[in-house]
Amino acid sequence: MYNKIPTMDGLLIGRFQPFHKGHLEAVKIGLSKVDNLWIGIGSSNRSYEKRNPFTADERKEMILSSLDSKILERVKIFFVPDTGDHERWTYHVDSIVPPYDIVFSNDEFTITLYKKRGKSVFEVPLLKRDTISGTNIREMITSGKDWSDLVPEGTKQVLLKIDAKSRLAKIL
Repeated sequence: MYNKIPTMDGLLIGRFQPFHKGHLEAVKIGLSKVDNLWIGIGSSNRSYEKRNPFTADERKEMILSSLDSKILERVKIFFVPDTGDHERWTYHVDSIVPPYDIVFSNDEFTITLYKKRGKSVFEVPLLKRDTISGTNIREMITSGKDWSDLVPEGTKQVLLKIDAKSRLAKIL
């Protein structure tokens, strides 16, 4: 009888407002280190507000339409609502996603919370952080600047479909 080789599962949590090329790079880095990646859409209970203009379903569609089918076989997406309780938040996440071996993040607060629990954390390097950030992309959309090269094609199509510019103009 052969022993089954254990699989490694990872967790990547983000707000993905919107899902951009930096997030795509984080997914690829995660998948280069684990067999499966659980993607937690943070603040899933928030939408139509300045920091969280897009709904959880819209963000899920951005992610799914930005990943190719080979990657999608190794990814599962989960909605992670805000709890308002930072100390309990990581345990709340654990009640939503399957068990994982490592957390991928570039958010200092998230890294601190997971390390405090003794969880393995891989700090994902930021890709062109001066331009590739959700805040910057949202501002570019609102001001009519060309943002399309900062997001994967799938995200671009979702943002155009939902008329992100009009929504952001009302919110920001």
